[in-house]
Amino acid sequence: MKELSIQDLDGQQVELLPPRETLYIDGSLDLAGVMAHNTSLAVNAGSLFSNAYSAALQNVEIKQH
Repeated sequence: MKELSIQDLDGQQVELLPPRETLYIDGSLDLAGVMAHNTSLAVNAGSLFSNAYSAALQNVEIKQH
């Protein structure tokens, strides 16, 4: 990433954020139901000095009201 110079910043404009009261949420409530499932299975039975590999599955479901 290069350093910014005065010439780089010269063409930029600055704007102040509104007061905190303006940014306040109006009291409405948003609910989101999140369900996450992770599944993995590895079997290494009856063998010595061997490797077991596993494939993992992931599912995330979001419902917003």
